[in-house]
Amino acid sequence: MITIAALYHFARFPDPAALRGPLLGLARAQGVRGSLLLAPEGINGTIAGPRTGIDAMLAHIRALPGCAGLEWKESTAETLPFGRMKVRLKREIVTMGQPDVDPRARVGHYVPPQDWNALISAPDVAVIDTRNDYEVAIGTFAGAVDPGTRSFGEFPDWWRQNAHRFHNKRIAMFCTGGIRCEKSTNWLLGQGVDQVFHLQGGILNYLEKVPQDQSLWHGECFVFDQRVSVGHGLVPGDNGMCHACRRPVTPADRAHPSYEEGVCCPACIDEYDDARRDRFRERMRQVRLAQSRGAAHLGADAMPDG
Repeated sequence: MITIAALYHFARFPDPAALRGPLLGLARAQGVRGSLLLAPEGINGTIAGPRTGIDAMLAHIRALPGCAGLEWKESTAETLPFGRMKVRLKREIVTMGQPDVDPRARVGHYVPPQDWNALISAPDVAVIDTRNDYEVAIGTFAGAVDPGTRSFGEFPDWWRQNAHRFHNKRIAMFCTGGIRCEKSTNWLLGQGVDQVFHLQGGILNYLEKVPQDQSLWHGECFVFDQRVSVGHGLVPGDNGMCHACRRPVTPADRAHPSYEEGVCCPACIDEYDDARRDRFRERMRQVRLAQSRGAAHLGADAMPDG
């Protein structure tokens, strides 16, 4: 059984590049795959591998400066949901583009999963999904506001244009694992919004802790690995991935006339020219050839960063 650990931690890393080599080397030695992002503000990512390998990686990360309080969310899978291990250097571990945001200074009120339903059901609470539009499309909380953003960096502008809608409202925010809410709640507090709350541990924590018969979650939760989505109990969902545009595809999408595996889906049918489509078809030919030989094709395994 493969152990999957989704993690993030805000810490001050004066030289993130110096941390990259040891992390990558340990992961390879332990048979761990996945994706980690390093930036001056901390670490973020998802890794998967044998139990001993994940334990070794987590111990290493907790020993990094300021990371003793690292928290992570675990799930399991039958096979490795990543094709390789990547450790990337970034300006931010989740890109918001607001230089004054500092989650280490202050964030909104954490709400445990068992208290979330009562909060978001209150009439004076506005519930905002901080994730991207393609994530919201396959699942969200009942009654949540979808900002319709294609990237997290669009959220501040969306709020400025829509803040009037939430006058005299308490704001409850949520995201996949909690990292985007660390930044978005800090930013809202800086905008003078004093009643800001966010789901502790994100949707993944909620789906693990709240029984399905008590849940206000509808659909599945997008995850940034080859599982694509998970449901209650963090069981892998029914969604696939369009390897052209990297958006999730539902069973209905795969049955649509405009769907061609690895080439296009209903969401991206008009986004690429014929030359790009031909390259996608060649990639899929190589993927199928690799599969027929019992090997993995890393081009198909590549996933977007979470």
